[in-house]
Amino acid sequence: MSDATWITVRLTIELAALSTLLLLLLGTPLAWWLARTRSAIKPLAASLVAMPLVLPPSVIGFYLLLLMGPHGPVGQFTQWLGLGRLPFTFGGLVVASVIYSLPFVVQPLQQAFEAIPERVLEAAATLRASPLDRFFTVALPLARPGLLTASVLGFAHTVGEFGVVLMIGGNIPGQTRVLSVAIFEHVEAAEFEQAHRLAAGMVVFALVVLVTLYRVNRPARDSLGAAR
Repeated sequence: MSDATWITVRLTIELAALSTLLLLLLGTPLAWWLARTRSAIKPLAASLVAMPLVLPPSVIGFYLLLLMGPHGPVGQFTQWLGLGRLPFTFGGLVVASVIYSLPFVVQPLQQAFEAIPERVLEAAATLRASPLDRFFTVALPLARPGLLTASVLGFAHTVGEFGVVLMIGGNIPGQTRVLSVAIFEHVEAAEFEQAHRLAAGMVVFALVVLVTLYRVNRPARDSLGAAR
C-alpha cells in the first residue's frame, strides 16, 4: 500500500480506538443507570440513545454541523475556549463518532447489566459493599461478555462509518480522510483496483468482528443449552 493509504488506515484506527475508549467511559455508567433506574424518563433516555439506529446518517451529520458550526452553541463554546471549530477536524470526527456509535455500546452493556440477578447485588449489599463497590467488584466482572461485545461493536461501527464522517470531517488527507471515505473517493474516480483492496480489507475485518462476537457470546448460549 502507498504511504497515503497507510496514513488513512492509521487515522481510521486512531479514530476508532479513541472513540471506543470515550464510548466505554460515557456509555458504561449510562447503561448501568438505564438498567437499574425506575425513573419515568427512562423511555425517553433510552430512545435518545437509540436514535442513531433509525436516523439517516445525513440527518445526524447535518444537525451536528449546525451545533458545532460557528453559529451553533457547541461551536461558539469551543471557540470561546480557544479550541477553534470542530467541523472538518479530527476532534469533530471523534465527537460525531461517539454520538453515532453510542447505541452500539450502551445497548449491549445495558442488556448485560439487566441480566445480573438482583440477589447477587443484594448479597453484596448485606456484606456492606457500597454501591460503587458493588458496581466495580460485582456488576462489571459479571457483565464482561457485554463489555467485550460493546467494545468490539463500538470499534467496528466507527471504522465503518461513512455518512456522518463525510459530513463532519470531509475528505482532508492525513486529518479526516478515513477508510470508508477513501473507498468512496476511489470509486468516484473509477480507481476500482484501489477501492477493491480497501473494500476487501473491510470485508475481512467485518468477518473477524462477527466471529469474535460469536465466540464471546457462545459460552452463555452453550451454558443455557446445557442447563436445559
